[in-house]
Amino acid sequence: MAFQNYSLFVLSIIMISFGHVENRLNLLQLQNDIDKLKADFNSSHSDVADGGPIFTEKLKSWTERNEKEIILSQIISMYLEMLESTDRSKDHVRNITEELYTLKESLSDGSKKMEDLKDLTKLQMSDLKVQRKAVNELFSVLQKLGDTSSSHKRKRSQFQRLCKC
Repeated sequence: MAFQNYSLFVLSIIMISFGHVENRLNLLQLQNDIDKLKADFNSSHSDVADGGPIFTEKLKSWTERNEKEIILSQIISMYLEMLESTDRSKDHVRNITEELYTLKESLSDGSKKMEDLKDLTKLQMSDLKVQRKAVNELFSVLQKLGDTSSSHKRKRSQFQRLCKC
């Protein structure tokens, strides 16, 4: 039973995290629309619980706002892809799709970051030209990494000075 609430749970997290819950009524309407979508997909079928959740478990390890934007933009894209093959003449499908597109627009930075990650996975690191370019960029990449880690160290030491622990 609890497994059936994944869609609402994920959408609720997205909407609340990014300030798209204007009032409780929108969420209640969305709940109603998602319930209809569950019926369309027969999501009460016994195999739904097999293997556990597909999205909500992945959200647990993405804690920072910028990180969440990346994973949530990908999840929204996957929902939109899924809904493309459904009957768009149904009001509840249109409503959910519109809400997802609105949310996706607000996460455009996350979408760009996700595309960057996908592009990185497509790089052929066995290609000699790619290797040459990578070697030329190595020092710059390490500098950026150094900047990032020293920034974290500074924040930690500033916290330790402020903290009377």
